[in-house]
Amino acid sequence: MAECLQKLLAIRGAKPLCAVVDHLRSWIGSILHELDIPAIGFFTSGACSAAMEHAMWKAGSADLGEIGNESRLLPGLPDHMAVTGSDLKRRPFGHSESELPKPHMGRRRKGPPAPGDQPHWFQEMDGFAQYLYNTCHELEAPFIEYLNEAFGKPVRAVGPLLPDKYWKSTRMGSTFRDQEVRVKRETNVKEEEVIEWLDCKPAGSVLYVSFGSEVGPTIEEYSELAEALEASNRPFIWTIQNPEQGFYPHGLQERVGKKRGLIIHGWAPQLLILSHPSTAAFLSHCGWNSTVEAIGCGIPILAWPIRGDQYHNAKLVVKHWAAGEFVTDDFSKSVNKNDIARGIEDIMGQEEVKKNARAISVKLENGFPVTSTDALNAFRDSILRAANS
Repeated sequence: MAECLQKLLAIRGAKPLCAVVDHLRSWIGSILHELDIPAIGFFTSGACSAAMEHAMWKAGSADLGEIGNESRLLPGLPDHMAVTGSDLKRRPFGHSESELPKPHMGRRRKGPPAPGDQPHWFQEMDGFAQYLYNTCHELEAPFIEYLNEAFGKPVRAVGPLLPDKYWKSTRMGSTFRDQEVRVKRETNVKEEEVIEWLDCKPAGSVLYVSFGSEVGPTIEEYSELAEALEASNRPFIWTIQNPEQGFYPHGLQERVGKKRGLIIHGWAPQLLILSHPSTAAFLSHCGWNSTVEAIGCGIPILAWPIRGDQYHNAKLVVKHWAAGEFVTDDFSKSVNKNDIARGIEDIMGQEEVKKNARAISVKLENGFPVTSTDALNAFRDSILRAANS
């Protein structure tokens, strides 16, 4: 890697003022140090997950292990983000026997730290000059402030980094068209069909279900989800991967009928669905991008985290924003039909949660946050000052 960078620099002639490095590739920092190039850490996730990982590490895995049914405050973080026994009950990182592992290319990244363990990125990024986060003060102010103290170096919230047309749609209150900004991948439903389906539904009546393209429940849990959706009698859109990549809900579409349920295999126009007035709630794994896209549209979240930062994002949604519910109280066990059915009714019926989600979206309705624009400008100015000093 170092040799490749040296060759690239030789071709360029001029050394870059800095290099922005994804925190999942933080090991590159040591190479940049050898080349005397300032490294800037970039977190594609939010500030809450990093702050929680760091605070839990400082609390110590031994102390956390003694929590039991009590809770433990984390110094520097809001009281409602205290660690509870249920926070520590997670299934091991990795695939269960019923999950289908996907092929992996390139250097394998490290898995997320166990609760109380040191985050691998903290040590690897110790020599970095600054840190950028894909978030904004309007969403995560206390967690950004915590990280500023923890790092002792500038931590800048420069997001959420979403398409410019997304921010324009939030200002106009219009439905977003994904096909205008995102490459459409394989799917069984056209975007126009999704719009027509949603247009036929009452306002605030549809449950949207999606776990993204990288992680998901076990095959057994998918079956439980299919049964819960069928029994709910509520209109829903369910996005799942193509049949050859995992679970296929045999017969569900025929049993519920396309009028009530729309099952999308492969790519789905998520921003369109979330921004449509018929959508009421989002059953999500709480990946950061999905979380921000939903809350930016004022959509409450039924949180079903699978691994890593998703657990912290889910807690941010439920405890800090009060804009969602957990699908279960114990993520160490398989989620069953009753958990899901109860969660669906809770998230669809709780007006206070819906109100809170809408209130947060109002903070973003004027477009890309001014605080993030200021942070980007401050970052640029600091790099130029360092280069000229």
